[in-house]
Amino acid sequence: MNEERLVDIESKLSFQEDLIEELNKTLYQQQKRLAQLEEVCRTLAGHIESLSAANEGKPVNERPPHY
Repeated sequence: MNEERLVDIESKLSFQEDLIEELNKTLYQQQKRLAQLEEVCRTLAGHIESLSAANEGKPVNERPPHY
């Protein structure tokens, strides 16, 4: 009976090690994706700022001439 318990514990430990490895891989991939998305956000924010600076002095909600 003691041998059976030891085998059971070893099996559980092996499963947990595999699970931890998979979770680490997933976390790494998510971190990479998050970094990419943050870079996209920074690029878009810069683009919006440059468009805003280009429209200085122009009314924001000006009606088109046909109204």
